[in-house]
Amino acid sequence: MCRDVVTPSPESYDVTRRAPAYWKYVNVALRKIVCMLKPTKEIIHDPETGAMKINTITTFKNFSMDFNIGKEFTEDLRIVDGRTCQTTVDWDGDKLVCVQRGEKEGRGWTHWLEGDKLHLEMRVQGVAAKQVFKKAE
Repeated sequence: MCRDVVTPSPESYDVTRRAPAYWKYVNVALRKIVCMLKPTKEIIHDPETGAMKINTITTFKNFSMDFNIGKEFTEDLRIVDGRTCQTTVDWDGDKLVCVQRGEKEGRGWTHWLEGDKLHLEMRVQGVAAKQVFKKAE
């Protein structure tokens, strides 16, 4: 069982805010709140079973995503942005890639590590927003 806790780096928010086309798919009030948050991510992985859990912890809302690598599941994102979708998360080399099938084309995200930084790229309809997290001490 592996467990890492990471927090956003300061440059993370500037990069995310510079992707207004991505945010047009998120309700205006939620968009303003999200840009002020400093989430902590906790990633728990059991390599033997393929089970993974990603907790996103904020002062506004917490979100937990439980899944098995390579297995499609119904993801309930109503707490995040009011939708549900069919989701598959799998490894692509050293990157964790999520594909979300639902109301918008090309929706999903990719996580990868570079040194002590966890990168997150969120995508929808060809538009991307990025965040960078630094491993907690």
